[in-house]
Amino acid sequence: MARAWYFKSTPNGLPTLDNVALADLPQLDLGPNQIRVRNAYLSVDPYMRGRMTTVKSYVPGFEVDQPMTGGAVGEVIESTADGYAVGDKVMHMNGWRDEAIVDIVGGGAPTDPQKLPPLNVPIQTFLHNLGLTGATAYMGLMKTASAKPGDIVFVSAAAGAVGSAVVQIAKKKGMTVIGSAGGAAKCEWVRSLGADACVDYKAGNLLEQLSAAAPDGIDVYFDNVGGDHLDAAFALARDYARFAICGMIDKYNEADQGHEFKYILRSIPARINMRGFIFTDYAEFMPEFLADVAPMVLSGEMKMQETVHEGLDTTFDAFLGLFSGANTGKMLVRI
Repeated sequence: MARAWYFKSTPNGLPTLDNVALADLPQLDLGPNQIRVRNAYLSVDPYMRGRMTTVKSYVPGFEVDQPMTGGAVGEVIESTADGYAVGDKVMHMNGWRDEAIVDIVGGGAPTDPQKLPPLNVPIQTFLHNLGLTGATAYMGLMKTASAKPGDIVFVSAAAGAVGSAVVQIAKKKGMTVIGSAGGAAKCEWVRSLGADACVDYKAGNLLEQLSAAAPDGIDVYFDNVGGDHLDAAFALARDYARFAICGMIDKYNEADQGHEFKYILRSIPARINMRGFIFTDYAEFMPEFLADVAPMVLSGEMKMQETVHEGLDTTFDAFLGLFSGANTGKMLVRI
């Protein structure tokens, strides 16, 4: 019998097993325009923490006593929908379960599962470098921040899924890249991806380290963290710097999500352009992203390290690991 993780209650701080439950899914026959997918890999991502609150956001919150959802890839094992056949590989948003029934709206609806092209890459690649992760990195860097060759780019959480993709795309585009990561091993990996420098925020004062790594300041900040990293970027921003705000994982589990910024006043004399973004803002540029990034992935030039948990039972542990730095690269669950 198929199983799924259910949302039970809103957490106070870091979520616990009291807030979720792993339980059987009801056994249902397919209705019209539906597919049944045997999931192969699940994605867990920091934005899912925001779905555990009642705060209005760009993604609907999880509903109490209902299965949780998220990115997944798998194989169609039953279909009543035109255009989807048994054996097709798809990416969809009915994760957090081992088997999913997915509705097909048709007409190019953004909620429809994406049939995966027959590229010679592991299926889970469409959950990172050729999927939402890689596209988020590309759109934030190239569209939100309008990054260009010669820019000095600072990337926080550079050893994470999005951050590591930003590092590699920026280097491919002729930029100087400085990353931040927690620990010597993660920094070594970030440098192996081509970063010109990586500051270990666990090893000392972040601003002092970043100042040494970027003595001429920064033109672009790709923010995955917020907090002290964002403040350091304010301090070192050059004139007309562009900040792409992708995430602020530093504050997701705090009831009081405020932060005192010492250097935010520099946003005025430096004329900093700071803009939050989400991937769907740039859906029209997906062909451009694939044309630019797919050759890098297929040639092996663009790499991703995967942190893989085994089995549906481990999904919640994998999710919690995002907030303790337990992943290098993309956090995945293999079913």
